Amino acid sequence: MIRYDTSFRRLAFCLAGLAGFVDAIGFLGSGGLFVSFMSGNSTRMAIGIAEATSLAFAAVALVALFVAGVFLNIMATAKITVAHRKVVAISGVAALLLCAACCKWAGFDVPATGLLCVAMGASNTIFRRDGEVSIGVTYMTGTLVKLGHKLADAALGGNRTAWLPYLLLWLALVSGGILGAASYAWSQDASVGFAAAFALALIPVTRRLTAKLTS
Repeated sequence: MIRYDTSFRRLAFCLAGLAGFVDAIGFLGSGGLFVSFMSGNSTRMAIGIAEATSLAFAAVALVALFVAGVFLNIMATAKITVAHRKVVAISGVAALLLCAACCKWAGFDVPATGLLCVAMGASNTIFRRDGEVSIGVTYMTGTLVKLGHKLADAALGGNRTAWLPYLLLWLALVSGGILGAASYAWSQDASVGFAAAFALALIPVTRRLTAKLTS
């Protein structure tokens, strides 16, 4: 993360906030499963297998959909120039969230949850370098590990502020989760629409950021 400039870090914070928002409404809507936190779903799957419950099937389905989202967005952006890749990737996320909102408004809750999961997988293709994820915007375990490393480096006389972006990324996801839970409590249907609207708003922002790289 520290290899990106401030503008792209802010974009990452926005995407992490979106992931927290979507994960909260997905968790509440599915009755305790996640649409962006696949470590949690993997644990729920294991518990479901051990207890021989249908929970295992639901969890593994969400894991598969998440991976499908990553795969599909990479395939969609594979032939696109680096300058436009982030814009197309975010557009894919926004389109998926918009489809999820339409399903939710039509009363198709299960497909809506599935599309939320696909969208969150797709969001992890936005920050990539050399074929690897450079910033994971939907999962925070690695971010918190890096936060601990950078705090230790600072204590040992290294860079005194390198830990801050990792803390802010985690706080963005938590803040998004709080807003998502509050939004879901206010209106289940509207909450998915809010997520789609925010993702759509990030498209022109991303276009401006990437335009600076090519100007």
